[in-house]
Amino acid sequence: MRSRRAALAAPVLLTAFATGLVSACAPVEDDEPDAASDSSSASADTSASADADPAACVEGAPLVEDGRLTIGTDSPAYEPWFVDDDPTNGEGFESAVAYAVAEELGFSEDEVSWVTVPFNSSYAPGKKTFDLDINQVSITPQRAEVVDFSEGYYQAAQAVITLEDSPLAGLESVEELADHKLGAQTGTTSLTAIRDVIQPASDPLVFEDTNAAKQALKNGQVEAILADLPTAFYISAVEIEGSTIVGQFQPETGEQEEFGMLFEKGNPLRDCVDAALASLREDGTLAEIEQEWLSDVVSVPTLD
Repeated sequence: MRSRRAALAAPVLLTAFATGLVSACAPVEDDEPDAASDSSSASADTSASADADPAACVEGAPLVEDGRLTIGTDSPAYEPWFVDDDPTNGEGFESAVAYAVAEELGFSEDEVSWVTVPFNSSYAPGKKTFDLDINQVSITPQRAEVVDFSEGYYQAAQAVITLEDSPLAGLESVEELADHKLGAQTGTTSLTAIRDVIQPASDPLVFEDTNAAKQALKNGQVEAILADLPTAFYISAVEIEGSTIVGQFQPETGEQEEFGMLFEKGNPLRDCVDAALASLREDGTLAEIEQEWLSDVVSVPTLD
């Protein structure tokens, strides 16, 4: 059986930043999937018990490959969610969480396989090549109509990145952002946050990927760009010299946005993973993993 913490023996986040080996950006999100008629197993409201035995639960559950847990994520796998573009090394927040869940389910390290799943197709309806997918996928009601989600394993926030000499640096409220030129990657919850929460006076600029958004910020085409908080921290700390994070806020309607592991619709393994996450949350492991890989992002001020 894999030692839970063995997978976590790795440089801390800032050390990973300092290497700059992998360019970080949020995954591209296409339009939300079409709603299916059956939404009965949408999982956002599930509540697992830490008393349940995840390993016993997984017995008899259908797996892509008998005796193995097949996990999907996109490529490249960005920091701080993964390290060195290698999901198998147990380093980075999502890799560490995935292996911790696998252990709770009774899978040893060598009984875990990873497959590449483009982000845009992960939440499309239909049969999956993975047992579960972990890739900063936000749990939304629209997606939960065609795929299933675990309970949230990370509470995400949106962050505003600008240049240190920008008039936006030092702003304290979301409302103050409305008079400025903003941008984000197409189809992301960051873009949704601009449109629905900030509601700027001028239309935001929409970019094909985060790299294009970063370049626009450096060129002065936009005054600020938005990204999920850990990615924003990486951008400001490593990728754009002289940039800073204005602050963080909850996206869309102001309700807490969470990342969930994703499953083919109706996969009973979801309930087993929920039990595993409940156990990891109760014994403090999930918090320890977050502290190890994402601790530096929590000091960013919250925008009113």
